[in-house]
Amino acid sequence: MSWPAPRRLPWLLLISAAVVAADRLTKTSVSAHIPIGGAIPVIDHVLRISHWTNEGAAFSLFAGSASPQTVRWGLVAFTIFAALAVLVGMIRYGNRITLTTVALALILGGAIGNVHDRIVYGSVVDFIEVHIFTYHWPDFNLADSSIVIGACLLFLDSLLPHRERVS
Repeated sequence: MSWPAPRRLPWLLLISAAVVAADRLTKTSVSAHIPIGGAIPVIDHVLRISHWTNEGAAFSLFAGSASPQTVRWGLVAFTIFAALAVLVGMIRYGNRITLTTVALALILGGAIGNVHDRIVYGSVVDFIEVHIFTYHWPDFNLADSSIVIGACLLFLDSLLPHRERVS
C-alpha cells in the first residue's frame, strides 16, 4: 500500500510567516529608533541603516504621482492579486520542498509585508541603504529583499535541468 506524500505546505507558509514577522520587527524597530531621513552607518561608505518611507512601487516608481491614493490602492490591488497567484502556486506544488516552493514562500512573505504597510500606513518603510563605489542603490527593506531573493531562486531553478518525476 502506498501512502500519500505528506504535505509540506505548512512549512512553506511558516517561511512566509517568518518573513512577515522579521519584516514587521525590523520596520517597527527602525521607525522607533531612527528619525525619518536619519541613518546609522554599519560599514562606512557602503551600508547604512536609514529611515525613509516609500509611497510608490520599487525604486519609488510612481511616488511623485498627482494622485497618490490611486497609486496606493492600485499597488495594494496588484500586490494582493500577485500574492493570491503565488499562494495558488504554493498550494499546487506544496507537497514538496523545492527551490520553486521556497522561492514562492519568500515572495509571498515579502508581498504580505509590504502590502500590510501600504494598507495600514499608506507607505512602506525602507531602511537598508547601500552604496557601491559612487552608486547609491535605492533604499529597500526585508520584504523587498525576500521578493528579490525569491525571484532569483525562481530564475536559478528555471536554468537547472529537471528530471521527470515517476509516480
